[in-house]
Amino acid sequence: MPLLLLDLDNTLVDRDAAFRSAVVDFLAEHGLPASDLSWVMATDAGGYTARRDVATALTDRYGDVVPTTAVRALLDTGAADRVALAQTAREALGRAQADGWTCVIVTNGRTVQQEAKIRKTGLDQLVRGWVVSEAVGHKKPAPEIFQAAAALAGLPLPGAWVIGDSPHADIAGADRLGLASVWVTDGRDWTEDSYRPTHVADDVASAIDHAISRRPSPPPHPHAAPRGDGRTPHTPAA
Repeated sequence: MPLLLLDLDNTLVDRDAAFRSAVVDFLAEHGLPASDLSWVMATDAGGYTARRDVATALTDRYGDVVPTTAVRALLDTGAADRVALAQTAREALGRAQADGWTCVIVTNGRTVQQEAKIRKTGLDQLVRGWVVSEAVGHKKPAPEIFQAAAALAGLPLPGAWVIGDSPHADIAGADRLGLASVWVTDGRDWTEDSYRPTHVADDVASAIDHAISRRPSPPPHPHAAPRGDGRTPHTPAA
């Protein structure tokens, strides 16, 4: 049973769109300039800036007019409350399951926040399980978090596919382990020179469909009769 390891934020769900929506409301609620949206999004850096650093930046900028509890609520639940799973992604996961793939989410972040997203979107009903960096003590691209996902599924890691939007977390992690990968581009160009994804896709549904179309062949039975001359695959005549 092949293993499909999927990133969560900005891969399975559009985390940035959800957070952007929350920031727009946050600025409006507190009478702050709407033009600050770009600053907040840049500070957040797609969720890769440490939460405490984002909180400090927001507090330093808005501390006189925004209570600390409002900043905390934005960072803790702003994106988690608004994420949605696209129907195309839902259907692609269904196709993967139907084809015998075991799907596991591998995500960096805080456990409570990431699990809230998974359950809110119904992803908990569509995957075997998930591993969150805070819970396992390792962040992508560390090999240990991918190994933890394979252990959760009870499957070997070799032969797995990794799907994600982050070159340095998802694709570099796959490269270190010798795993095939699909990079979800979201309109971006690949800029890394030292490693590359196996395939690129515009969206997660296309990425899933590509991976499952490359289902690994099962190993031959140890007592099966050899086919062909033993040097090249035997192809039956049409």
